Amino acid sequence: QVQLVESGGGSVQAGGSPRLACAASGYTYSPGCMGWFRQAPGKEREGVAVIHIGDSSTYYADSVKGRFTISRDNVKNTVYLQMNSLNTEDAAMYYCAAGRVWARGCVSTNEYGYWGQGTQVTVSS
Repeated sequence: QVQLVESGGGSVQAGGSPRLACAASGYTYSPGCMGWFRQAPGKEREGVAVIHIGDSSTYYADSVKGRFTISRDNVKNTVYLQMNSLNTEDAAMYYCAAGRVWARGCVSTNEYGYWGQGTQVTVSS
């Protein structure tokens, strides 16, 4: 059973630079991508960053481009999201997800089959 466990969230001041981590275990297949999503109260879940496992190419939502960086450590089976210059609009529950075996673009939520429980990021101004 695939398990994804996020960590690193918490309360951060605006302008802060927390790093989220997603530790994966129990893979029975090779996901083509890993993604970070977020969901704020009353809003839909949105994609934040994606990393393709094959070539390590990345994708970022326009709202975080230039501020967030997704990376992975294959030895630790962990995906990271380095967040810089946080603002109040970044406050949300952050989830990591593992792409389905057939996932290609890895932008939409239906391309992901496994999700972590989420880690809350609160930003104070």
